[in-house]
Amino acid sequence: MTSAVILALAVFGASCVEAVEALTLVVAAGTTRGWRSALEGAATAMLLLVVLVGAIGVPLIHYVPINVLRVVIGGLLLVLGLGWLRKSILRASGHKALHDEDLIFAKTVAQLEGGEQTPGRGRDAIGFAIAFKGVLLEGTEVVLIVLSLGASSHRLGLAAAAAGAAALLVTVVGFAVARQLREVPENTLKLGVGVMLTSFGVFWIGEGSGFRWPGSDLAILVLIGLFVAVTALSIRFMRSMLPTADAKLPHLEARQAP
Repeated sequence: MTSAVILALAVFGASCVEAVEALTLVVAAGTTRGWRSALEGAATAMLLLVVLVGAIGVPLIHYVPINVLRVVIGGLLLVLGLGWLRKSILRASGHKALHDEDLIFAKTVAQLEGGEQTPGRGRDAIGFAIAFKGVLLEGTEVVLIVLSLGASSHRLGLAAAAAGAAALLVTVVGFAVARQLREVPENTLKLGVGVMLTSFGVFWIGEGSGFRWPGSDLAILVLIGLFVAVTALSIRFMRSMLPTADAKLPHLEARQAP
């Protein structure tokens, strides 16, 4: 039960992040190139992603030995989780700019504006392509996480349901608030998802290698607590490496001197 809840939360959180990024491109394409083309592109990409889950996930569960699956997928989750954590730590500590969906929206709109297609009139190849690419690229990472977590724990249905719920929620809320996508605390979500993916990765590598975790699935909570502590310490250490206002002042004075 513990692993099932954490699995659902991890997939849901990751799917929310990716869905926000995909929706930004779909809304930009819809408002500038026409909603029909944008929605058709998004729907086509979603259909392709669903087919991928069914075509790859079911054989993984039925034909690959569970221990081999857990080691391989555990390694994959570890790489994904550490990648999310690295970017989130850099952003939270001030070493990297926060992900700004409004800025991405504005840039995409600026690139798409112009041309002969008037929004709302027929199909537009550019609008279709932008929406299709956005949903497909962001959705591919979700599919990877769904397949990894779902197949390694034999809970593919639960993982797919969590991803579907996240996509539906973000779509409804996103279209309701239109361009106010910056209200979603994306970096906080990425930190949480990164911690959970990393924890699952370590857990499954241990399980597949024959290591018996104390407390069975409850060990996942301990791993999450450990990575939360390491992440918090890393953010604090990285912030301490930033130059202070006093340290910047002599440097600025030196540059302004004739």
